[in-house]
Amino acid sequence: MRTVEKALKLLNFFTEHQPEHGLSDLARLSGIDKATVLRMLGDMDASGLVEQDPQSKKWRLGTGILRLARLREAAFPVTRVLTPILEHLASVTGETAHASLLSGRVLGSVAAVESSRSNRVIMDAGQFLPLHATASGIAFTAFATPDVRERALADELAAVTPNTPTTRDAFERLVLTAQDRGYAISDQALEAEVTGIAAPLFGPDGFSCGALSVASPSSRMTNEHIKSIVAALAPAARQATLGLGGRVPAHHKIAA
Repeated sequence: MRTVEKALKLLNFFTEHQPEHGLSDLARLSGIDKATVLRMLGDMDASGLVEQDPQSKKWRLGTGILRLARLREAAFPVTRVLTPILEHLASVTGETAHASLLSGRVLGSVAAVESSRSNRVIMDAGQFLPLHATASGIAFTAFATPDVRERALADELAAVTPNTPTTRDAFERLVLTAQDRGYAISDQALEAEVTGIAAPLFGPDGFSCGALSVASPSSRMTNEHIKSIVAALAPAARQATLGLGGRVPAHHKIAA
């Protein structure tokens, strides 16, 4: 792995639940020796991508990330486009709505609006969504370019729950079903008692670049509720695609 790629990989270990890491933790998580990790952190510190707490000596994301995020949003708005769409989707369905875009070889959550119900699915900021274990990932894979789809199907499929598809055949069946329906359903494959329904978001080339999803406690996922979610998801995904500068291919239809 190239040095720059190794360094940037360290950033992915910072999460909402683990916003700070010690040097030893990052070395252990990355599988890179401590001296190399320290050197890479120093280089990123100089650019503002990370910073070190002077007291705890732990590392966290730096303010340079905020500057880059603001530049990206100003030039190519994502949050501004997606938030009102997700707010409407969450209101209509009564469930948590979220959007994700391709980040490396997985999907990264970029915006979410949680349900107002007390029993609801909570989305972590910046959460990574495995392609094989989420409705978003399955929907994305189903409508991705052939090479991206093949790479996803050929990847090692780690088990997250007993319902996670861990073989190529099982994953491919879900992908083919999503292609036929125009959307994907994933039942408790990433998290127990959580069911997701997702539709692809398309880029300017007409291939998927992410997904729009509704996540609900599995106990509420009756056939009628699924139909109502799909009916709301279809126009929302189209609006989000167009708002992000993509185009929905003429052949893409969502069958409620």
